Amino acid sequence: MKRFLIAACVALFVLTNDTIQAQNIKPRFKALAIAEVGGGHVLFTAAAKTWLNKLAADSNFTVDYITDTKPITKDFLSQYQLFIQLNYPPYPWGSEAQEAFKDYMEQGRGGWIGFHHPTLLGVFDGYPMWQWYSDFMGGIMFKDYLPGGTAAKLTVEDAVHPAMKGLPASFTTKDEWYLYDKSPRPNVRVLASIDESTYDPAKEKKMGDHPVIWTNEHIKARNIYIAMGHFPELFNDEAYTTLVKNAIFWAAGK
Repeated sequence: MKRFLIAACVALFVLTNDTIQAQNIKPRFKALAIAEVGGGHVLFTAAAKTWLNKLAADSNFTVDYITDTKPITKDFLSQYQLFIQLNYPPYPWGSEAQEAFKDYMEQGRGGWIGFHHPTLLGVFDGYPMWQWYSDFMGGIMFKDYLPGGTAAKLTVEDAVHPAMKGLPASFTTKDEWYLYDKSPRPNVRVLASIDESTYDPAKEKKMGDHPVIWTNEHIKARNIYIAMGHFPELFNDEAYTTLVKNAIFWAAGK
């Protein structure tokens, strides 16, 4: 009986000590993700949250979620080493949120990843276009999109960039591709583009030069835009999840 009690006490001590140590482990970084409620991207958002939360738990970082830009101030953003624009357009931002985000990016106070919606640039719902944001995205304006989704072959143009590590030279994926008034290429570093001749089903709407993953090196903060962000099935695609994982740790400086 005595030996049993001693063994039980030792086991309890080890368990308690391990629990305390686990509680004292500092997260590698804190991420903030913004995603609007409802809309056409709600299923992508739900899948992304599930995937992100698992990655955060497995890799020792945290993710906080907001549904609009009202909380965004300079002080609020100072808590975070990574800003993920998971599903939120660039137009309904208040002036304080705009200035805080601009400062965050221009001063390199953290990294940024944007999925799909950030290039919905133009006049929507009575909001004027945010010109600084258009310049950040390469000086483009949204022109049209391919509703319903179209598969296309992506070609990796910059295999040496850390976000593209482990990706094949080309791979096929599907999205509701956005088309712009011009290519952002002259103003950004293009990491991947789509071959519009591979659209399946074929589409008449085309840009010609059509970058879909890029980074703006004129901005101090590490940043990457990923055009794919409409369908939840993307998180079953190994190439896509590899890209997103790479982007998270690169943009966060980890």
